[in-house]
Amino acid sequence: MTSAQPCSGEPLDAVPGLPRGEFQRRRQRLMDMMEDNSIAIVTAAGLAVRSRDTEYPFRQDSDFHYLTGFPEPDAVAVLLPGRAHGEYVLFCHEKDPVQELWHGARVGADAASEAFGADDAFPLSDIDDILPGLIEGRGRVYYSMGRSRDFDSRIMAWVNSIRSKVAAGAVPPGEFTDLDHLLHEQRLYKSAAELRQLRQAAAISVRAHRRAMVQCRPGMYEYALEAEMQHEYARHGARHAAYPAIVAGGANACTMHYTANDRRLRSGDLVLIDAGCEYRGYASDITRTFPVNGRFSRRQRKLYELVLAAQEAAFAALAPGQDWNAPHEATVDVITRGLVDLGLLSGRVEKLIKEGAYRDFYMHRVGHWLGLDVHDVGDYRPGGEWRILEPGMVLTVEPGLYVAPDNTAVDRPWRGLGVRIEDDVVITEDGFELLSSGLPRSADEIEALMA
Repeated sequence: MTSAQPCSGEPLDAVPGLPRGEFQRRRQRLMDMMEDNSIAIVTAAGLAVRSRDTEYPFRQDSDFHYLTGFPEPDAVAVLLPGRAHGEYVLFCHEKDPVQELWHGARVGADAASEAFGADDAFPLSDIDDILPGLIEGRGRVYYSMGRSRDFDSRIMAWVNSIRSKVAAGAVPPGEFTDLDHLLHEQRLYKSAAELRQLRQAAAISVRAHRRAMVQCRPGMYEYALEAEMQHEYARHGARHAAYPAIVAGGANACTMHYTANDRRLRSGDLVLIDAGCEYRGYASDITRTFPVNGRFSRRQRKLYELVLAAQEAAFAALAPGQDWNAPHEATVDVITRGLVDLGLLSGRVEKLIKEGAYRDFYMHRVGHWLGLDVHDVGDYRPGGEWRILEPGMVLTVEPGLYVAPDNTAVDRPWRGLGVRIEDDVVITEDGFELLSSGLPRSADEIEALMA
């Protein structure tokens, strides 16, 4: 069995769906935020061992991909705002016919400049000779310390080497600054090109969820439904899932991150599927809950319709100028009132919300950022205040209700029921766009599709 192939076989002068100018604009925007006489160092992902001498399929580090589009492991990107000889320097693996025979073509330093817009590109074997000279004399180094212990050590060794030569006139960098804040704030706002990728990721995932609903039968194993979805991803150009799929039948749905997916589906149970594909690096994240036999029971429908009402309330609170917490607060209000109406909670709604009584049934927040990562980057409370929603921000909306199988405070027929409904949205100038449209949300629509 051969190792994972980091080079995708796509044309070297193109990142599918994203023009070269997109990456150039991203780098320039970051350099505009950096201080004068500074340097930013960004590292690519490495190959990860799966077992013995096999690796997992290579997936580029999201920050590195965002700035460079370069598809190979172990590379290093350096940004030097204002440098006369070129502001973007790339280090990458050299061409090597023997390695390429086994593992696939490499870009190489010569082609990297032309295809990926680097002002200079050098073999990785030259980094010890070149990068310390680029660091020397810089007032500030922007770098994400802690991601790679090995590269952290190399950087500190280069800096210590510069410090050891101060008597000879060497000038070590003044200070280190975490790159994440500047870069992740930039990544939070999606460009038109990024939104095209996110729409396609969601559209493929919608197809996969519809297929799972149609194919579902009592007696199937959870992993069989997962396989139906993976097949639909691949048919439409999405080779990989964005995250391990949750296919949770019955009480398994009450485990938030259930991924065993190895139980047999039973007639009369619900099945919760939380799954989405990754398309050209961009994630989708969609959840639907539906009856294994195609028909909701009375209690299942009541719980489902309460979660759906909570999602509708969250949608009503989504708009530019609203704060991040407004949709969550809307779901808490709807869910707490509904739990009282169903007899699963008792007391005054306002007091129950203040005490957090709903958290026994609704223990997560209503959503998260979405982009190159399924839980994408970006602060939720910059400066200690909830972030204000703005156009270009992409997020999930995913209220849920889970009645634990051992919750003796409720009547037995409710126990083991878990429902979550999740969709992907982008904030627009006048509200929001539902990226995951086309997938049934109401109980009637689900039953009709499954019939």
